[in-house]
Amino acid sequence: MKSGRYSISRRKACHQCSVSKAKCDRVESGCSRCVQRALRCAYPLLYPPPASPQTHTQAYILDRAEAARHSPGVNGGSATPAHSSDAVIPSPELSPATVPRGIGSEIRDFDHLRLTCPINADHIANRWLGAYIPLPDQKVKEYPAATSSFLHRVIRSYVAATIRGRGHPPFIHASQLAAHLVKPPLSTCLSLVRICERQLPGSAGTAADVLQREMSNLHAQRETYDAITLLCAFQAYLILTMVLFFRLEQIANPILRQAVMNLQELACASAKSGLVCEAERQWLRPTWETWIVAEANRRTLYTMYLFDGILSAYDGLPTFLGTELTGLPAPASQALWRAQTRLDWEASYNSHLAEWSGGGLRIDELWQPPEDYSDSDVIRRRQRVDHWLEGIDEFGTMLYAVTSSTHG
Repeated sequence: MKSGRYSISRRKACHQCSVSKAKCDRVESGCSRCVQRALRCAYPLLYPPPASPQTHTQAYILDRAEAARHSPGVNGGSATPAHSSDAVIPSPELSPATVPRGIGSEIRDFDHLRLTCPINADHIANRWLGAYIPLPDQKVKEYPAATSSFLHRVIRSYVAATIRGRGHPPFIHASQLAAHLVKPPLSTCLSLVRICERQLPGSAGTAADVLQREMSNLHAQRETYDAITLLCAFQAYLILTMVLFFRLEQIANPILRQAVMNLQELACASAKSGLVCEAERQWLRPTWETWIVAEANRRTLYTMYLFDGILSAYDGLPTFLGTELTGLPAPASQALWRAQTRLDWEASYNSHLAEWSGGGLRIDELWQPPEDYSDSDVIRRRQRVDHWLEGIDEFGTMLYAVTSSTHG
């Protein structure tokens, strides 16, 4: 009798309150809980018609996606209530260790950025063409089998950690996730991917549809974004594409190929907004805010190129060296990337300028030396790379491992 009475009460509650096991006041126009959270309030029939397992799966995924879109954690609101069930996806909550205290108090916005793009970014947008139409000066890059496996597992770990809310990929700076600085493309992405954490059998297709709609929205609005929002849209699109590939296994889905083309268009647009600080080119210290955007943009771009190599390998297509990136700085030291206050970052950057009086390491210095290099030139380059290795974080270490095993 008791279980029957409770089941009737559940059927009277709205769908959102029912799946969250929350008390529902059952207001016909929309219960108070749903109105407060801007959720779609709907009441099920007392005796609904039988539904197929696939219908239940789709409803479950869509409900989780709706909850993720309205999840307030990253956007600066309160955390998801403790009584919520696993059908409601909390957005990643950031601990003080994740977002340094100085970022919250010292960085107020990402306006007035002084950035420039020293490369031809159009080549980034056309990169996918190289596998089908030979382009001038293309150099095939062949990953050894062990390197391909290593790269696949590392990039996949970025996806797994993001889906589980255990951290963010190393191409996203902690400041981008501070409550007053996070941009909608990134906050929505980090909440939305949580729908993939606990997948029901047969739910991959529905989850992929939800992610693809968000990706279409990001691509359609790319021309309306400022520099920092465009960077966040690029990062979000990259994460969503990697989720489609690694988690939802949409490997044979034609939409994945279109997603890669759109991703490279976003990368091109973000690159044009600035990959290098103007002060960097003059070997001066830029503002912390400007440097964060430039460094995060470069790291995201390098990750996209590595991911492109994984996709090409699965398609049996050649992978080409990203010669269009020649001259861009290699990933910065962990002292700069993880600085917790402006004072710490400025001190680290002053040391960087003093130690690298001849200019910082470039990404192309991790590739095979040109054929016309003398022995002394090769030794000098190795010394510069060794110096760079002393201070890099795990992202730089991963990048070095891949380039070293590929180029020698």
